[in-house]
Amino acid sequence: MKITIVGGGIGGLSLALALHQRGLACEVYETVPEVKELGVGITLLPHAMRELAALGLQAPIEAVGIENEESVFFNRFGQFIYKEPRGRHAGYALPEIGIPRGKLHRLLYQAALERLGAHAIHTDHRCTGVTQDESGATVQFTQTSSGATLPSVRADVVVACDGVNSTVRRQFYPDEKVAFAGINTWRGVTRHQPILTGKSYMRIGSIDTGKMVIYPIVDRLDEKGHQLINWVAEIQRDNAAMNDWNHPGDVKDFLDIFKDWRFPWLDVAALIANAEQILEYPMVDKDPVPQWTFGRVTLLGDAAHPMYPRGSNGSAQAIIDGRTLAEQLAGAGGDGRPALLAYEKLRLAPTANIVLTNRSVPPDFINIKVDELSGGKPFANIDALISQQELREISEHYKKVAGFSLEAAKVG
Repeated sequence: MKITIVGGGIGGLSLALALHQRGLACEVYETVPEVKELGVGITLLPHAMRELAALGLQAPIEAVGIENEESVFFNRFGQFIYKEPRGRHAGYALPEIGIPRGKLHRLLYQAALERLGAHAIHTDHRCTGVTQDESGATVQFTQTSSGATLPSVRADVVVACDGVNSTVRRQFYPDEKVAFAGINTWRGVTRHQPILTGKSYMRIGSIDTGKMVIYPIVDRLDEKGHQLINWVAEIQRDNAAMNDWNHPGDVKDFLDIFKDWRFPWLDVAALIANAEQILEYPMVDKDPVPQWTFGRVTLLGDAAHPMYPRGSNGSAQAIIDGRTLAEQLAGAGGDGRPALLAYEKLRLAPTANIVLTNRSVPPDFINIKVDELSGGKPFANIDALISQQELREISEHYKKVAGFSLEAAKVG
Protein backbone atom coordinates (compact mmCIF):
# COMPACT_ATOMS: atom_id res chain seq x y z
CA MET A 1 0.00 0.00 0.00
CA LYS A 2 1.39 3.38 -1.00
CA ILE A 3 0.36 6.09 1.46
CA THR A 4 0.82 9.78 0.64
CA ILE A 5 0.57 12.38 3.42
CA VAL A 6 -0.20 15.93 2.32
CA GLY A 7 1.24 18.26 4.96
CA GLY A 8 4.25 17.88 7.22
CA GLY A 9 3.02 19.66 10.33
CA ILE A 10 2.48 18.09 13.75
CA GLY A 11 -0.41 15.91 12.53
CA GLY A 12 1.22 14.76 9.31
CA LEU A 13 4.56 13.89 10.91
CA SER A 14 2.91 12.12 13.85
CA LEU A 15 0.96 10.01 11.38
CA ALA A 16 4.12 9.23 9.41
CA LEU A 17 5.90 8.08 12.57
CA ALA A 18 2.91 5.99 13.67
CA LEU A 19 2.73 4.31 10.25
CA HIS A 20 6.47 3.60 10.27
CA GLN A 21 6.19 2.12 13.76
CA ARG A 22 3.64 -0.35 12.39
CA GLY A 23 5.72 -1.31 9.39
CA LEU A 24 3.86 0.79 6.82
CA ALA A 25 5.74 2.94 4.32
CA CYS A 26 4.57 6.46 3.51
CA GLU A 27 5.83 9.69 2.02
CA VAL A 28 5.21 13.20 3.34
CA TYR A 29 4.81 16.28 1.13
CA GLU A 30 5.20 19.60 2.95
CA THR A 31 4.49 23.06 1.52
CA VAL A 32 7.37 25.05 3.02
CA PRO A 33 10.74 24.94 1.24
CA GLU A 34 12.59 24.66 4.55
CA VAL A 35 11.35 23.52 7.94
CA LYS A 36 12.14 26.20 10.53
CA GLU A 37 11.34 26.58 14.21
CA LEU A 38 8.38 28.93 13.89
CA GLY A 39 5.50 29.94 16.15
CA VAL A 40 5.28 30.48 19.86
CA GLY A 41 4.17 28.03 22.58
CA ILE A 42 2.09 24.89 22.80
CA THR A 43 0.95 22.77 25.74
CA LEU A 44 1.10 19.00 25.51
CA LEU A 45 -1.57 17.49 27.73
CA PRO A 46 -1.23 13.94 29.12
CA HIS A 47 -3.20 12.36 26.26
CA ALA A 48 -0.90 14.04 23.72
CA MET A 49 2.14 12.98 25.73
CA ARG A 50 0.82 9.40 25.82
CA GLU A 51 0.86 9.31 22.02
CA LEU A 52 4.25 11.01 21.73
CA ALA A 53 5.76 8.74 24.39
CA ALA A 54 4.55 5.74 22.39
CA LEU A 55 6.49 7.19 19.43
CA GLY A 56 9.63 7.35 21.58
CA LEU A 57 9.66 11.13 21.92
CA GLN A 58 8.96 11.69 25.62
CA ALA A 59 12.58 12.14 26.71
CA PRO A 60 13.56 14.72 24.05
CA ILE A 61 10.34 16.65 24.65
CA GLU A 62 10.89 16.79 28.39
CA ALA A 63 14.48 17.87 27.81
CA VAL A 64 13.45 21.07 26.01
CA GLY A 65 10.05 21.86 27.57
CA ILE A 66 8.78 22.76 31.05
CA GLU A 67 6.54 20.49 33.07
CA ASN A 68 3.38 22.22 34.31
CA GLU A 69 2.65 21.71 38.00
CA GLU A 70 -0.63 23.59 38.23
CA SER A 71 -3.37 25.37 36.34
CA VAL A 72 -4.54 28.58 38.00
CA PHE A 73 -7.50 30.85 37.21
CA PHE A 74 -7.82 34.56 38.07
CA ASN A 75 -10.27 37.31 37.16
CA ARG A 76 -9.09 40.45 35.38
CA PHE A 77 -8.46 42.14 38.73
CA GLY A 78 -5.90 39.47 39.62
CA GLN A 79 -8.16 37.80 42.17
CA PHE A 80 -7.69 34.06 42.64
CA ILE A 81 -10.59 31.89 41.46
CA TYR A 82 -9.45 28.26 41.27
CA LYS A 83 -6.43 26.03 40.81
CA GLU A 84 -5.71 22.38 40.30
CA PRO A 85 -2.59 20.20 39.92
CA ARG A 86 -1.71 19.05 36.40
CA GLY A 87 0.00 16.13 34.74
CA ARG A 88 2.07 13.92 37.06
CA HIS A 89 1.17 16.22 39.96
CA ALA A 90 -2.51 15.28 39.43
CA GLY A 91 -1.85 11.54 39.36
CA TYR A 92 -1.30 11.03 35.63
CA ALA A 93 1.47 8.70 34.52
CA LEU A 94 2.74 11.33 32.09
CA PRO A 95 3.54 15.04 32.44
CA GLU A 96 1.87 18.10 30.96
CA ILE A 97 4.54 20.02 29.06
CA GLY A 98 4.83 23.60 27.79
CA ILE A 99 7.16 23.76 24.80
CA PRO A 100 7.87 26.07 21.85
CA ARG A 101 5.78 24.80 18.95
CA GLY A 102 8.76 25.11 16.62
CA LYS A 103 10.87 22.84 18.83
CA LEU A 104 8.14 20.20 18.93
CA HIS A 105 7.82 20.37 15.15
CA ARG A 106 11.60 20.10 14.79
CA LEU A 107 11.70 16.99 17.01
CA LEU A 108 8.98 15.32 14.93
CA TYR A 109 10.69 16.33 11.69
CA GLN A 110 14.09 15.03 12.77
CA ALA A 111 12.56 11.75 13.95
CA ALA A 112 10.79 11.34 10.62
CA LEU A 113 14.00 12.01 8.68
CA GLU A 114 15.92 9.49 10.78
CA ARG A 115 13.31 6.74 10.76
CA LEU A 116 11.67 7.06 7.34
CA GLY A 117 14.73 8.40 5.53
CA ALA A 118 15.20 11.75 3.82
CA HIS A 119 13.83 10.28 0.57
CA ALA A 120 10.38 10.01 2.20
CA ILE A 121 10.10 13.65 3.31
CA HIS A 122 9.55 16.16 0.51
CA THR A 123 9.55 19.91 1.20
CA ASP A 124 8.66 22.73 -1.24
CA HIS A 125 5.59 20.80 -2.45
CA ARG A 126 2.27 22.66 -2.46
CA CYS A 127 -0.70 20.41 -3.12
CA THR A 128 -3.07 21.80 -5.73
CA GLY A 129 -5.55 18.94 -5.87
CA VAL A 130 -6.29 15.22 -5.76
CA THR A 131 -8.06 13.04 -8.31
CA GLN A 132 -8.85 9.36 -7.97
CA ASP A 133 -10.08 6.35 -9.88
CA GLU A 134 -10.74 2.71 -9.11
CA SER A 135 -7.05 1.80 -9.02
CA GLY A 136 -5.60 4.73 -7.09
CA ALA A 137 -5.36 8.45 -6.39
CA THR A 138 -3.19 11.13 -8.00
CA VAL A 139 -1.92 14.16 -6.07
CA GLN A 140 -0.89 17.27 -8.02
CA PHE A 141 1.81 19.62 -6.75
CA THR A 142 3.49 22.89 -7.59
CA GLN A 143 6.81 24.05 -6.18
CA THR A 144 6.16 26.59 -3.44
CA SER A 145 9.35 28.54 -4.05
CA SER A 146 8.93 28.95 -7.81
CA GLY A 147 5.33 28.11 -8.68
CA ALA A 148 6.52 25.53 -11.22
CA THR A 149 4.48 22.40 -11.78
CA LEU A 150 6.00 19.32 -10.13
CA PRO A 151 5.45 15.68 -11.10
CA SER A 152 2.20 14.28 -9.75
CA VAL A 153 2.27 11.44 -7.22
CA ARG A 154 0.28 8.24 -7.46
CA ALA A 155 -0.95 6.61 -4.23
CA ASP A 156 -3.34 4.01 -2.87
CA VAL A 157 -4.32 6.25 0.04
CA VAL A 158 -4.03 10.04 0.46
CA VAL A 159 -4.25 11.66 3.89
CA ALA A 160 -4.80 15.42 3.94
CA CYS A 161 -2.97 16.97 6.91
CA ASP A 162 -2.80 20.41 5.31
CA GLY A 163 -4.41 22.47 8.05
CA VAL A 164 -7.39 24.72 8.60
CA ASN A 165 -7.19 26.09 5.04
CA SER A 166 -6.79 22.61 3.54
CA THR A 167 -6.71 22.50 -0.25
CA VAL A 168 -7.91 18.90 -0.21
CA ARG A 169 -10.86 19.59 2.08
CA ARG A 170 -11.88 22.48 -0.17
CA GLN A 171 -12.38 20.02 -3.02
CA PHE A 172 -15.13 18.27 -1.06
CA TYR A 173 -16.53 21.35 0.70
CA PRO A 174 -15.95 24.13 -1.85
CA ASP A 175 -18.38 26.66 -0.34
CA GLU A 176 -17.20 26.29 3.25
CA LYS A 177 -15.76 29.20 5.17
CA VAL A 178 -14.05 29.51 8.53
CA ALA A 179 -16.36 30.48 11.38
CA PHE A 180 -15.31 33.76 13.01
CA ALA A 181 -17.29 35.05 16.01
CA GLY A 182 -15.42 38.30 16.56
CA ILE A 183 -12.64 36.90 18.75
CA ASN A 184 -9.11 37.97 17.84
CA THR A 185 -5.92 36.78 19.48
CA TRP A 186 -2.32 37.91 19.76
CA ARG A 187 0.44 35.50 20.78
CA GLY A 188 3.81 36.45 22.10
CA VAL A 189 6.87 35.32 24.03
CA THR A 190 8.66 37.40 26.66
CA ARG A 191 11.85 36.87 28.65
CA HIS A 192 10.72 37.14 32.27
CA GLN A 193 11.39 35.96 35.79
CA PRO A 194 9.40 32.81 36.76
CA ILE A 195 5.76 33.59 37.60
CA LEU A 196 4.09 31.95 40.62
CA THR A 197 5.70 28.47 40.85
CA GLY A 198 7.62 28.89 37.59
CA LYS A 199 5.60 25.89 36.36
CA SER A 200 2.15 27.47 36.45
CA TYR A 201 -0.35 27.62 33.58
CA MET A 202 -2.45 30.76 34.12
CA ARG A 203 -5.78 31.90 32.70
CA ILE A 204 -6.72 35.47 33.59
CA GLY A 205 -9.94 37.31 32.70
CA SER A 206 -12.47 36.38 30.02
CA ILE A 207 -12.98 37.20 26.36
CA ASP A 208 -15.67 39.87 26.88
CA THR A 209 -13.29 42.23 28.71
CA GLY A 210 -9.93 40.69 27.82
CA LYS A 211 -8.34 37.34 28.54
CA MET A 212 -4.74 36.21 28.96
CA VAL A 213 -3.32 32.69 28.91
CA ILE A 214 0.25 32.61 30.25
CA TYR A 215 2.73 29.77 30.76
CA PRO A 216 6.49 29.15 30.54
CA ILE A 217 8.00 27.22 27.62
CA VAL A 218 11.79 27.52 28.08
CA ASP A 219 13.59 27.39 31.42
CA ARG A 220 16.84 28.98 32.64
CA LEU A 221 17.57 31.27 29.70
CA ASP A 222 20.40 33.00 31.53
CA GLU A 223 22.28 33.23 34.80
CA LYS A 224 19.46 35.36 36.25
CA GLY A 225 17.02 32.47 35.91
CA HIS A 226 14.75 34.06 33.31
CA GLN A 227 12.23 31.89 31.48
CA LEU A 228 10.67 32.33 28.08
CA ILE A 229 7.02 33.01 28.87
CA ASN A 230 4.37 32.26 26.27
CA TRP A 231 1.24 34.38 26.39
CA VAL A 232 -1.99 34.66 24.42
CA ALA A 233 -4.25 37.72 24.55
CA GLU A 234 -7.89 37.39 23.46
CA ILE A 235 -10.80 39.80 23.10
CA GLN A 236 -14.25 39.49 21.58
CA ARG A 237 -15.62 42.62 19.93
CA ASP A 238 -18.78 43.28 17.97
CA ASN A 239 -18.15 43.80 14.25
CA ALA A 240 -14.45 43.04 14.68
CA ALA A 241 -12.40 42.53 11.53
CA MET A 242 -10.61 39.19 11.48
CA ASN A 243 -6.90 39.24 12.33
CA ASP A 244 -4.55 38.10 9.56
CA TRP A 245 -2.38 34.99 10.10
CA ASN A 246 0.21 36.48 7.74
CA HIS A 247 0.82 39.74 9.63
CA PRO A 248 3.01 40.22 12.69
CA GLY A 249 1.10 41.45 15.72
CA ASP A 250 1.13 45.12 16.69
CA VAL A 251 1.08 45.74 20.43
CA LYS A 252 -0.83 49.01 19.88
CA ASP A 253 -3.85 47.01 18.69
CA PHE A 254 -4.52 45.44 22.07
CA LEU A 255 -2.24 46.70 24.87
CA ASP A 256 -4.83 49.26 25.97
CA ILE A 257 -7.12 46.39 27.07
CA PHE A 258 -4.54 45.20 29.58
CA LYS A 259 -2.86 48.48 30.58
CA ASP A 260 -4.22 48.34 34.14
CA TRP A 261 -3.56 44.64 34.71
CA ARG A 262 -0.85 45.07 37.33
CA PHE A 263 -1.06 42.53 40.14
CA PRO A 264 1.26 41.84 43.10
CA TRP A 265 2.37 38.64 41.36
CA LEU A 266 2.53 39.89 37.72
CA ASP A 267 2.56 43.08 35.65
CA VAL A 268 0.64 41.85 32.60
CA ALA A 269 1.02 45.13 30.69
CA ALA A 270 4.82 44.94 31.07
CA LEU A 271 4.84 41.27 30.04
CA ILE A 272 3.13 42.25 26.77
CA ALA A 273 5.16 45.40 26.17
CA ASN A 274 8.47 43.55 26.59
CA ALA A 275 7.64 40.76 24.15
CA GLU A 276 10.40 39.51 21.87
CA GLN A 277 7.87 38.43 19.23
CA ILE A 278 4.14 38.99 18.68
CA LEU A 279 1.95 37.19 16.16
CA GLU A 280 -1.71 37.85 15.42
CA TYR A 281 -4.37 35.22 14.71
CA PRO A 282 -8.14 35.14 14.44
CA MET A 283 -9.99 32.71 16.71
CA VAL A 284 -11.62 30.55 14.05
CA ASP A 285 -12.88 27.04 13.53
CA LYS A 286 -15.25 25.32 11.11
CA ASP A 287 -18.58 23.65 11.69
CA PRO A 288 -18.26 19.87 12.01
CA VAL A 289 -18.84 18.05 8.73
CA PRO A 290 -20.58 14.69 8.23
CA GLN A 291 -17.78 13.05 6.28
CA TRP A 292 -13.98 13.05 6.14
CA THR A 293 -13.38 10.08 3.86
CA PHE A 294 -14.01 10.15 0.13
CA GLY A 295 -12.86 6.93 -1.50
CA ARG A 296 -9.09 6.84 -1.18
CA VAL A 297 -8.81 10.27 0.44
CA THR A 298 -9.34 11.21 4.08
CA LEU A 299 -8.75 14.25 6.31
CA LEU A 300 -6.75 14.49 9.54
CA GLY A 301 -6.09 17.11 12.22
CA ASP A 302 -7.06 20.68 11.42
CA ALA A 303 -8.02 19.62 7.90
CA ALA A 304 -10.65 17.34 9.46
CA HIS A 305 -11.79 19.20 12.57
CA PRO A 306 -10.41 22.75 12.90
CA MET A 307 -11.22 23.91 16.42
CA TYR A 308 -10.70 26.95 18.60
CA PRO A 309 -7.19 26.86 20.10
CA ARG A 310 -8.56 26.40 23.59
CA GLY A 311 -7.75 23.68 26.05
CA SER A 312 -4.55 22.73 24.15
CA ASN A 313 -6.51 20.24 22.09
CA GLY A 314 -5.90 20.97 18.41
CA SER A 315 -2.50 19.30 18.26
CA ALA A 316 -3.50 16.56 20.72
CA GLN A 317 -6.45 15.50 18.61
CA ALA A 318 -4.34 15.52 15.43
CA ILE A 319 -1.76 13.24 17.07
CA ILE A 320 -4.53 10.88 18.27
CA ASP A 321 -5.99 10.92 14.74
CA GLY A 322 -2.61 9.80 13.42
CA ARG A 323 -2.28 6.84 15.76
CA THR A 324 -5.89 5.78 15.15
CA LEU A 325 -5.52 5.92 11.38
CA ALA A 326 -2.20 4.06 11.50
CA GLU A 327 -3.81 1.28 13.54
CA GLN A 328 -6.63 0.91 11.04
CA LEU A 329 -4.31 0.90 8.03
CA ALA A 330 -2.00 -1.63 9.69
CA GLY A 331 -4.84 -4.16 9.67
CA ALA A 332 -6.21 -3.25 6.28
CA GLY A 333 -4.43 -5.62 3.92
CA GLY A 334 -4.14 -4.42 0.35
CA ASP A 335 -7.13 -2.04 0.17
CA GLY A 336 -6.94 0.93 2.50
CA ARG A 337 -10.40 2.32 1.79
CA PRO A 338 -12.23 0.35 4.51
CA ALA A 339 -9.55 1.45 6.99
CA LEU A 340 -10.19 5.11 6.15
CA LEU A 341 -13.89 4.65 6.84
CA ALA A 342 -13.17 2.82 10.11
CA TYR A 343 -10.87 5.66 11.20
CA GLU A 344 -13.56 8.22 10.40
CA LYS A 345 -16.14 6.26 12.39
CA LEU A 346 -13.84 6.23 15.43
CA ARG A 347 -12.75 9.86 15.32
CA LEU A 348 -15.39 12.06 13.66
CA ALA A 349 -17.99 12.23 16.45
CA PRO A 350 -15.57 12.72 19.40
CA THR A 351 -13.71 15.55 17.65
CA ALA A 352 -16.97 17.21 16.54
CA ASN A 353 -17.97 17.25 20.21
CA ILE A 354 -14.71 18.97 21.15
CA VAL A 355 -15.16 21.59 18.40
CA LEU A 356 -18.58 22.51 19.78
CA THR A 357 -17.44 22.36 23.42
CA ASN A 358 -14.51 24.69 22.68
CA ARG A 359 -17.04 27.24 21.46
CA SER A 360 -19.45 26.99 24.37
CA VAL A 361 -17.86 25.48 27.50
CA PRO A 362 -14.05 25.67 27.16
CA PRO A 363 -11.74 25.40 30.19
CA ASP A 364 -11.91 29.17 30.72
CA PHE A 365 -15.67 28.87 31.17
CA ILE A 366 -14.62 28.90 34.84
CA ASN A 367 -13.66 32.57 34.45
CA ILE A 368 -16.71 33.35 32.31
CA LYS A 369 -18.99 31.85 34.97
CA VAL A 370 -17.36 33.83 37.79
CA ASP A 371 -17.60 37.09 35.81
CA GLU A 372 -21.27 36.36 35.26
CA LEU A 373 -21.85 35.75 38.97
CA SER A 374 -19.85 38.80 40.07
CA GLY A 375 -21.23 41.14 37.43
CA GLY A 376 -17.70 41.55 36.11
CA LYS A 377 -16.61 43.29 39.31
CA PRO A 378 -14.15 42.39 42.06
CA PHE A 379 -15.55 39.96 44.60
CA ALA A 380 -15.06 39.79 48.35
CA ASN A 381 -14.93 36.00 48.59
CA ILE A 382 -14.89 33.51 45.70
CA ASP A 383 -16.55 30.83 47.85
CA ALA A 384 -19.56 33.12 48.37
CA LEU A 385 -20.06 33.17 44.58
CA ILE A 386 -19.42 29.55 43.66
CA SER A 387 -17.86 26.58 45.40
CA GLN A 388 -14.53 25.07 44.49
CA GLN A 389 -16.35 21.78 43.85
CA GLU A 390 -18.57 23.42 41.23
CA LEU A 391 -15.51 24.92 39.54
CA ARG A 392 -13.78 21.52 39.64
CA GLU A 393 -16.80 19.98 37.93
CA ILE A 394 -16.50 22.48 35.06
CA SER A 395 -12.85 21.52 34.64
CA GLU A 396 -13.55 17.78 34.81
CA HIS A 397 -16.34 18.07 32.25
CA TYR A 398 -13.93 19.48 29.68
CA LYS A 399 -11.34 16.79 30.40
CA LYS A 400 -13.92 14.07 29.78
CA VAL A 401 -15.09 15.62 26.50
CA ALA A 402 -11.52 16.04 25.29
CA GLY A 403 -10.49 12.54 26.35
CA PHE A 404 -7.91 13.32 29.00
CA SER A 405 -9.73 12.73 32.25
CA LEU A 406 -7.67 10.79 34.76
CA GLU A 407 -9.89 7.75 34.23
CA ALA A 408 -9.49 7.90 30.44
CA ALA A 409 -5.74 8.26 30.79
CA LYS A 410 -5.55 5.17 32.97
CA VAL A 411 -7.63 3.18 30.51
CA GLY A 412 -5.58 4.52 27.59
